Amino acid sequence: MADVALGRTVLVQKIASDETQFRQRLQSMGVVKGTQVAVDHTAPLGDPRVYALKGYRLTLRNAEARHILVTPQ
Repeated sequence: MADVALGRTVLVQKIASDETQFRQRLQSMGVVKGTQVAVDHTAPLGDPRVYALKGYRLTLRNAEARHILVTPQ
């Protein structure tokens, strides 16, 4: 998800991480398969980025967002 262009909307396919706590934290915030996520805005140097999903904004560092596999909508 870290490479999605600003303003684009994608669908979450999978959280590709072996870290159970990290995966559960994302899932508890609504990052689950089929969720629509839009790139809302980016910090001046490109990290972190803000994503819009399920009526709220989620800020993730690019290193975290790289574990979220998405497909274009």
